[in-house]
Parts: sequence; structure tokens; C-alpha cells
Amino acid sequence: MELRHLRYFLAVAEQRSFTRAAEKVGIGQPPLSMQIKDLEAEIGGALFLRTSHGVELSEVGRVFLPHAQKAVDDAEQALRAAQQAASGEVGLLRMGFTSSAVFHPLVSHALQQFRERHRKLEISLSEGITEQLLADIAASQLDAAFVRIVTTPSAELGVVELPAEKLKVALPRSHPLARRKSLHLQDLAGENFIMVPRGKGSALYDNIFSACQAAGFDPQVIQLAPQLTSAINLVAAGLGISIVPEAIEQVQLAQVRYIDIREPAPRAQLSLAYHRQSIAASRFAAHLQRSLKRSAPDK
Repeated sequence: MELRHLRYFLAVAEQRSFTRAAEKVGIGQPPLSMQIKDLEAEIGGALFLRTSHGVELSEVGRVFLPHAQKAVDDAEQALRAAQQAASGEVGLLRMGFTSSAVFHPLVSHALQQFRERHRKLEISLSEGITEQLLADIAASQLDAAFVRIVTTPSAELGVVELPAEKLKVALPRSHPLARRKSLHLQDLAGENFIMVPRGKGSALYDNIFSACQAAGFDPQVIQLAPQLTSAINLVAAGLGISIVPEAIEQVQLAQVRYIDIREPAPRAQLSLAYHRQSIAASRFAAHLQRSLKRSAPDK
């Protein structure tokens, strides 16, 4: 028994005529009659009774009808669900991000728009460090992640780079440098630095160290913080200063000021890394690329 047999049976039951049923399903009447006979032979009983006005369901046909209808409906529903999954409209998108990525306006905007346009797609979010997030994508434990590293695309790993993000200095409001509108990196020589450990963000850590060394000094790190938001809280407590991505400026505390660094200002890279075999992740990557194109300044 095949699905077409059920559809032919339902057409005859609805039309009460082999001729009209054949027209509805788009085949000739003789082939339709043969298909119904094959179905009746498999069932072991007649599905229809011939009358002077056409055909009517037999007792066997009346019992068979609701089950046949359900089987066809279920098959069509399964097809639609599979098509939606194949197009990335339904399913699960497992998204990772570093602690600072969630504050980036382009990231939050792209995620919000994607949710609105794919309401049947579940999105799970998890925070982690760049190295672990990339390992989770490689192990198919994540579909995509926003990471703080320049990642090389491969046959399995796709990459969408966001515009490089300026770094700013977070200072206690009482700090003498907090009165300035901007400063040079060398102005920070001798200051007490609060940083996230290299093991929790090597790309950003190395970027800050390299920029300071290029300015003629090594950062004097006196305190490590588990994440950037924790570093800002320690700055507010007056324990030191920190260099953070511009997006962290959204963490507004009364006792903290964010000061621009004069050019050549160090920058932080943020990228979306995603598994190319994940349909949902590939759709999100395409959505992000369109968002970046719309937000890019006109040349």
C-alpha cells in the first residue's frame, strides 16, 4: 500500500464517481480503477458499492476512510515539517557567545530580528570563552558562536567578520584621567590594570598587551576578573582601570567613565563562527551578513 493508493481512495470517496475522481487526481479512469482494485485486493474486501448514481462506500470503506484520511494528513504534515526544517524555519539553533559579544549592538539587533522572522525556530544561548566555543562547534555541540578571534574559514567552518570594534579605557570617576575626553595609551603606563585572564579570552588579552607594548610599556596587572562585566565592577570600586571593547560601554555605572583612546587606537575583532552543515546557522549567517551590509556606512 502506497500513499497514492490512499489519495485515490479518498478522491473516489469524496467525488462518489470514478470519472470525477480521475479528473481530480489527474489520471485516466482505467488506471484509477486498477489502483483501487489493487488496494481492495490488499485489504481483502470491496471499498465501494456501485449504484445507479455512481459509487458509495461499502462498510469496509467506511471503516477505512478515517484511517486513510489521517494517514494522508499525517504524511502531508510530516512533509511540511521536513521542508521547514530543510529551509531552517523550524528546529533548534544552538548559539554561543563570549561575555562581551552580547553587548554589541549589531549582535543583539541581528538576533532579535532573526527571532522575529523565524518564530518556529528555537534558539538556545550559552556563554563561554572563544577557544571552547570553537571546540564546541567543531564537536557539533554548538551550531554557531560569536567569538573574539580572527578565525580562518574551512570546509566545515564558516566565518562572518563584524567591523573591528574600538577599545576604550574604563576608569574610576575619581581618577585624574577621567576628566579627559580622550587619552593616549602611554598615559596609562604605571596604572593598575584589571583584566580578564588570558585563559578566558586570549585574543582580547593579547591584543591589549600588544597595544600597550607598542606604546612603550607592559600593563601592570594587579587584579584578574572572571569576565568583563566583573572588571567594570572592580573599576567602579576604585581598584584599577581596564581596557574594554566599546560595546561594554552599555554597562553604565555611576562610578565609571569610559574614555576614548586616541589613534592609533587598538581594536577588537568579533566574528560569527558557524558550522556550515547546520541549516539554521547558515541562515543566521546570511541574515547577519545582510544586517551588516545595511548598517555599513555609504562610501
